[in-house]
Amino acid sequence: MNSIRDSRRHAGFWLVVPAVIGLACFATGIWLRAATTAAGSGQNGWKYISAKDLLDDIKVLASDKFEGRAPATEGEKLTLAYLQKRFKEIGLEPGNPNGTYLQKVPMVGVTADPSAQLVFAKSGSAQKMALKFGDDFVAWTKRVEPAVHVDAPLIFVGYGVVAPEYHWDDYKGVDVKGKILVMLVNDPAVPDPHDPSKLDPQMFKGKAMTYYGRWTYKYEIAAKKGAAGALVVHETGPAGYPWGVLKGSNTGEQFDLVRADKGRSRCAIEGWITREQAVKLFKTAGKDFDALKKAAISRDFHPVPLDVNAELTLHNKIRTIDSYNVAGKLTGSDPKLKDQYVIYPAHWDHLGIGPAVNGDRVYNGAVDNASGVGGLIEIAKAFTKVQPPPKRSILFLSVTAEEKGLLGSEYYAEHPLYPLTQTLANINMDGLNVHGRTKDIGVIGQGMSTLDNDLEAVAKEQGRVVKPDAEPEKGFYYRSDHFNFAKVGVPALDTDAGTDFIGRPAGWGMMMRNEYTKNHYHKPSDEVRPDWNLSGAVQDLELLFSVGYRVADASKFPTWSPDSEFRARRQKMLGHAGASK
Repeated sequence: MNSIRDSRRHAGFWLVVPAVIGLACFATGIWLRAATTAAGSGQNGWKYISAKDLLDDIKVLASDKFEGRAPATEGEKLTLAYLQKRFKEIGLEPGNPNGTYLQKVPMVGVTADPSAQLVFAKSGSAQKMALKFGDDFVAWTKRVEPAVHVDAPLIFVGYGVVAPEYHWDDYKGVDVKGKILVMLVNDPAVPDPHDPSKLDPQMFKGKAMTYYGRWTYKYEIAAKKGAAGALVVHETGPAGYPWGVLKGSNTGEQFDLVRADKGRSRCAIEGWITREQAVKLFKTAGKDFDALKKAAISRDFHPVPLDVNAELTLHNKIRTIDSYNVAGKLTGSDPKLKDQYVIYPAHWDHLGIGPAVNGDRVYNGAVDNASGVGGLIEIAKAFTKVQPPPKRSILFLSVTAEEKGLLGSEYYAEHPLYPLTQTLANINMDGLNVHGRTKDIGVIGQGMSTLDNDLEAVAKEQGRVVKPDAEPEKGFYYRSDHFNFAKVGVPALDTDAGTDFIGRPAGWGMMMRNEYTKNHYHKPSDEVRPDWNLSGAVQDLELLFSVGYRVADASKFPTWSPDSEFRARRQKMLGHAGASK
């Protein structure tokens, strides 16, 4: 889960402690389901998905020896070696047409001096505020320069959104070139005119976040407007994660892909400030933060100069490195279809070694995302054994630098190993359920594509129901590796752990999800735990395996729904005639 990645998915292990008979019954249940379902659906592959093998892989990848799996570290070397070994063991071919399992991803790392201070000074006054790096603000630059310096006036631009389809423009033609923008996180929280306690479903998808709410969009639009910098105000609720996540993710080395313009098209400074410091800043400017936040939910909002200058210098250490995606392939059985692909991605990276929390500096990333990579291996193993084998080819892609901004998947989408016109779907895994079996399965961005139909069909065979995202306001669809495939037009499925746990009281699933977000997400405590129950992870992997099998054997390509923002891109890619392949 990326640097501000969702903490929604927590998973579990079938405890070793329970009696052997319990495990045997569970395994028998899987076998019976497989035996009573048509082989053509691929469920006979379910029996090869193992909670024990899944746990074994997670334990290795999330061990202290792997040092949190940060790119360009010893942890990456160990991870690449392990994944190649496992791919070979289960019988996958090298996924790169050059005959290797690796795809090189050239990146540049920029590490800012943590002694930097962000200083706010009111115009015509000696009054100043000095914010501490990490505690009060985080900032970085995507420009490959040894030092960047900004000294510019601040202007509050509300949510920083330009959305013609909603007749919304927070800039109103105001020239913000050379200024530092202060923005609110998430979409404009427009109240429902019929019930002000709710959000207007006609505006920015109501409660669900659109891409306009993502911090990545806010930096992109700021750069297009020629701003010198952009600071997003962090609020835990709208952001979907506490400040500690930002601090842990953005106070060390920051990566980007090697780009021809060396990042000069980006703002000089991008970053976040805490809500507490934002309130103080607005007070210094003679403004009321809450009043302006309320004003920003109207189409009539105009940018508000704060009459305060911001000064920040970042001294940077720069290095260019090569990181790697790991790709394994299973060639399809149908000679006419084997050059078409279904892709399963799961990012292998986490945060590496970082600031100590309770004396622990290794950010192991057990749930995020050693569990997803372990799941990738289990699904791959099942595909190598299922009979009959899939007609189309399957590519298992463990990508780098998700935590650094979805960089490995972005690189693949821009430099695909196999043509995107021949890529049917992307089925993402980012954090598995570690708390046991559920009656439901969540889907992020429900209704986006016909892949939901396959998901619902397999879930029904499992006796489960598909539910929409339990936390749509957090914008999860834009926060994992499938998004880079969706952006270029490839239909993408991103599931979420269920919340209705078998044998647990109502609300228990959300309680566990929130506990993970607060206490373990992007912290060293995201480790393999003795209370995990991976029966739920196996249940979800069975489902994702069967969805991919169905797609690989289907007579037509999956398609985006008519109102999807990605439909036009797919149609352009394939040509209107080919859109219904």
